[in-house]
This record gives sequence, C-alpha cells and structure tokens, in this order.
Amino acid sequence: MPTSLETMISAIQPINLDAVQAASDHLDQLTKPPGSLGKLEEIAKQLAGITGITVPKIGKKAVIVMAADHGVCEEGISAFPSEVTQQMVLNFCSGGAAVNVLARHANADVVCVDIGVNAPLEHPLLYSRKVRFGTANMAKGPAMTEQEALQAIQVGTKLVEELAAQGYTLFATGEMGIGNTTASSAILAVLTEEEIKHTVGRGTGIDDERLQHKQAVIARAIELNQPDKDNALDVLAKLGGLEIAGLTGVILGAALHRCPIVIDGFISSAAALVASRIAPLSVSYMIASHQSQEKGHERLLEAIGLSPMLHMDMRLGEGTGAVLAFPIIEAALKIMMEMATFASAGVSQTDNQTDS
Repeated sequence: MPTSLETMISAIQPINLDAVQAASDHLDQLTKPPGSLGKLEEIAKQLAGITGITVPKIGKKAVIVMAADHGVCEEGISAFPSEVTQQMVLNFCSGGAAVNVLARHANADVVCVDIGVNAPLEHPLLYSRKVRFGTANMAKGPAMTEQEALQAIQVGTKLVEELAAQGYTLFATGEMGIGNTTASSAILAVLTEEEIKHTVGRGTGIDDERLQHKQAVIARAIELNQPDKDNALDVLAKLGGLEIAGLTGVILGAALHRCPIVIDGFISSAAALVASRIAPLSVSYMIASHQSQEKGHERLLEAIGLSPMLHMDMRLGEGTGAVLAFPIIEAALKIMMEMATFASAGVSQTDNQTDS
C-alpha cells in the first residue's frame, strides 16, 4: 500500500477502554436493572469509547451518499438502466429522495457526492469528486485500477476531514449506483469465500432468470480477474465500484477522526467489510443500523462482526436505514445525560437486580 494509506491506517487508534468502563459504571448507577436497556447501553458505551468522553455530545449529523456507475450493467444484471444513477443524484440534491425525507426527520444533512457517475453533473449542492466516469465492466477485466481505488478511498477520507472541521460528529454511509449489488455480491463472495448463490440477491427486483444470469456474470468476473482474497484493496479494485471505494474511505476517515460511523445496508456493508480488512481497528467505530432484505447482508455483517439494531425489511439503500438509526443513537446518549441515578432519585439498589 502507498505510504499515505499506510500512514492513515497506523493513525487509527483503538477505542478508549477507560471511557467505556466509565460509561458502563455510570449506566449501572441509573435507575434500572443493569443491562436492561440492551443495545442502547451498548451504543452509549461504544460512543464513549470512540470519543474518549464518558457522556459525549452529538454535533451535526450527515449521511454521505456516494454515487457512481458500474460498467457491468452492460451485461443486463439490473432491472433499471444506468441512467437512473444520474437522475437519482439530482433527486438527492433537490431533496426528493427517501433518504432526504428521513434525514430531515432525523435533523441530519444529506451530502451527495459524484465520485464516478457516467455523466457530467452539476448542481449547487453536489460534491463533485469524480475519479472517473464509471467503472469498467468487471466481466471483461478489472473494474478499475488499484490507483483509482486508492484515489476514491482518499476522496472519502478527505471528505470526512472536511465535514469534521465543520462540526459534524456523527456520520452515516449511503450510496447510489445501478449495478452496485452485483459488485457488492462479488466482494462478499471473494472476501468470505462464500458460494456465489448465497451472496447474490435480487437487487432492484430482478426475476429468477436474470438472477441466474447475475450469478453467472459474477462467477465469470471472479474467474477472469483472479482477485486476491487476502488483499482487500485488490478485490475492491477488480470487482468493486467507485462509490464502494469512496465509502471505504468514509469509514476509515471516521475512525481516524474518532467519529462514529453508522453503516447502512448491503452495499455500505460491503464497503465496511473492505475497510475492516484494510484497517481492523475501524470496526470499533462502526454501528450497524439494520439488516437489509438483500440476500447476503446477514453474512456481510457476520463477517465484519456487527450486529444490526433494526430489522425493517428494507432494501432501498441510499443511507435510509442508517439515518433511521440516528434518533436511536441520540436516545442512548439522552439516557446517559438525563436519567436519574439511584442516589439522586432516592431509589433503593439491590445487589441482584432482575427484570421487573
């Protein structure tokens, strides 16, 4: 790996275990049986460890939606044409997509990034960070060069640095790219050595015939490109997408700046898996929002070591599931800040508390 990436990876630190313990001790003094708030308590402790502060505060929130096109779409693996990517990018910028609605509900900002859309795009709210005009067809050769994958990763890390300087402290991953479930399924298959039939889902809603074709295309791409399963960057470059690489950088950047990063669905989790293989310490900064309906997502989360907080039968992407998790994360911190302790409330505490 180039020195710059190696330097960034070495700069990612373990979470602060002293802060985790302090948060745990505080939670045990609150007027409830120990551990009775389940994932809320785990989130509170994780946030303490990430920030190094027992009761941290959330600043501004952003879902970073990376958008890019995939050359493999020429193989007919999607129910939608590639042009939908650029159309949806403009929809994000105008505030009309599902993620925009849910972000407004969560009082979060949508940061839409053109990292590889196969068209020239302009909009006042669009972050133009194009590495190239879409990936190449991975069924005919590598999706991109290793240098392009690294450049896309750096786009993500630099964007987090830029946003953190503006007061953003809680990030979520989002994406848009027709064909990106194909790329994500291929990444999952190689990095986990899972059979393709277990990693490939219906994406935008393809029928049985096209599903079988999609599996065959992925098998052909893996056979042709021979990605190294022990080199996540090689797998990403040969089989991935620019938005997946960009999100990998977002995740690494969040870890570098000691900010929690909420992982969305299948595509975002493919990026998280790559990030976890490049920098294992980054996993401690990840929060899994939900388990998608997309086939293979459960296996992805398992491979990373994440447990989702929501099961909503969603499969849209965009960051929708991740944004839904923002209020839950904030609720965990409110428990820490506002709930009375046994001492302050004058409530008796026993040595062996059980659910009431």
